[in-house]
Amino acid sequence: MEISLAGDKKIYFASDNHLGAPNFVASRPREKRFVQWLDRIKTDAGAIFLLGDLFDFWFEYETVVPKGFVRTLGKLAELSDSGIPIYFFVGNHDLWMEDYFQNELGIPVFHKPLSFTANGKRFFVGHGDGLGPGDKGFKRMKKVFTNPVAKWFFRWLHPDFGVRLAQHMSVKNKLISGNEDVKFLGEDREWLVLYCKRKLETQDYDYFLFGHRHLPMQIHLNDKATYVNTGDWIHHFTYAVFDGNSLRLEKWDE
Repeated sequence: MEISLAGDKKIYFASDNHLGAPNFVASRPREKRFVQWLDRIKTDAGAIFLLGDLFDFWFEYETVVPKGFVRTLGKLAELSDSGIPIYFFVGNHDLWMEDYFQNELGIPVFHKPLSFTANGKRFFVGHGDGLGPGDKGFKRMKKVFTNPVAKWFFRWLHPDFGVRLAQHMSVKNKLISGNEDVKFLGEDREWLVLYCKRKLETQDYDYFLFGHRHLPMQIHLNDKATYVNTGDWIHHFTYAVFDGNSLRLEKWDE
């Protein structure tokens, strides 16, 4: 995929909003803050990449989706209808997303990382869960959750019960509860850094962008490539922006 930026247009990257956690009332101010950001960047956005865990839980029944998030969905629809390309990458909390975003909002959904070029720079983007060495427990869990049989059984639960159960389990995830998992491990132990370095052995990239870790990070991998983690919209309210020449991390301040 190739993106051509015209004039002063920019590419924006954000992840890990976890809307709905720990409950709808508590997440509403965060949702409004995110919508304000979307409303601001629409003036110069050439493309927007949402790198997963927009919702703390999401499941698409045949005729039902989780209640709420109308401010976010409405703003995304407005931006998409205005011609701004938006790309959504599922995270480990909204991995059961299927075609609702594509059909209702015109936003394609990706279940695996994707590479693209923009203004001569090569990007590799995704949510980041299950990549790199280690984290074997999560990788086993993800295989279960993405198994068609598991999804079929969950679909037979009444939405009122199934969504409440899944939301309860999702909030218990350590990456949203602020426990010690969310801390910098050092470049030699950050598994997404190790993953990027391994990718560079066979392919050249300028930028790797992921979420999932909830930590804003910008780490130079060699004299050309940089790893960027976009942080989150729970504590940091950070995002990445590519202006056509270089990429940087920024913090949204209302």
